[in-house]
Amino acid sequence: MIPRYQRILFWSLAGGILLMAAFLLRGCQQAHKRLVALNDATPIAAPITASTEDITLYLANDADGTVTATRSQLALSPDPTVRARVLLEQLLSQYSLPTSTHPLQSGPAIDDVFLLPDPSGVKGQLAVINLRSSFVTNHPSGILAEELTVQSIIGTLHAALPQIAHIRFLVDGQPHDTLAGHADLQRTYPSIDTTTRPTPPTEEATQQ
Repeated sequence: MIPRYQRILFWSLAGGILLMAAFLLRGCQQAHKRLVALNDATPIAAPITASTEDITLYLANDADGTVTATRSQLALSPDPTVRARVLLEQLLSQYSLPTSTHPLQSGPAIDDVFLLPDPSGVKGQLAVINLRSSFVTNHPSGILAEELTVQSIIGTLHAALPQIAHIRFLVDGQPHDTLAGHADLQRTYPSIDTTTRPTPPTEEATQQ
């Protein structure tokens, strides 16, 4: 019969051997990972830098129902679709400022912009603007407020990307009836200069 102290010594040595083996295995795995990392020569893509340039934002004014072209500066990508999305996000972010003349709730508004061959057959592209549902849900309801937002977007895109002939709107990738109950989002809009000015009062109005 094996004495008790020898059994204890045997299992202690066996446990020590297993523990040492586990440490050695873990050390080998870590060393292998470091070697793989050092040998990975996959090039890292250089960041795309965008130069700051003059842009024109068509800003709406609820007080007099106008859309006015305003010069600004913004760093834009040369890629037309990215350019259009960033430009419209910049435009709509202006309306969340405390001094905005066309107040809108802050938050992301444009999910994406797609530039496609114009299906009408005219020379140019069709811009499909995919709005976020949160922007549509929180947009103030009213004929003037909604039309000013749409005209502001159209004018800004027209000034920045003259190759666009027509503009359509989606909401979360799906057709949507109106912006907030009035402005039609089902129709195709021409890409035009949407600058508007206050209507001067008539002589009859000034005499009343």
